[in-house]
Amino acid sequence: MSKPICSTGLRWLWVMVVVLVLDFASKQWILGNFVLGQSQPLIPSFNLFYARNYGAAFSFLADHGGWQRWFFAGIAIAIVAVLLVMMYRSQAQQKLNNIAYAFIIGGALGNLFDRLWHGFVVDFIDFYVGNWHYPTFNLADSFICVGAAMIVLEGFLSPASKGAKSKGE
Repeated sequence: MSKPICSTGLRWLWVMVVVLVLDFASKQWILGNFVLGQSQPLIPSFNLFYARNYGAAFSFLADHGGWQRWFFAGIAIAIVAVLLVMMYRSQAQQKLNNIAYAFIIGGALGNLFDRLWHGFVVDFIDFYVGNWHYPTFNLADSFICVGAAMIVLEGFLSPASKGAKSKGE
């Protein structure tokens, strides 16, 4: 019961490759041009700031002795596997969901690579207002959040379009 790859959501995996390349290139540029803790203002309320995240979002569990590295790596691998199955089961025409899945997979793999290679995730995007700073993050985190938002958006869009189609039948 195999389907041609191009007829499934896996057709959109090229988006994941783009996400990985952008994330990897941005982190390599930071690692090559910044020292830990260095900040470079770009525009008001936005800096590049090299930070290391040993935990998860908002440095959750960052100071727990190292076991969290493998825990979060396992979670990332599980999420990637589930999303790949979901992409395989979806149709290639479901662009919004498949691109969202590709964004999340690319971001998860980008951060997974950091965890496995460096032992931490390279973060560098720093937004602030006055003395308040949003936790530093990276492009992988951004793609994961945008992908999740796209899935939520699709949830709001799909029922209306399905309901309209069934009423018209």
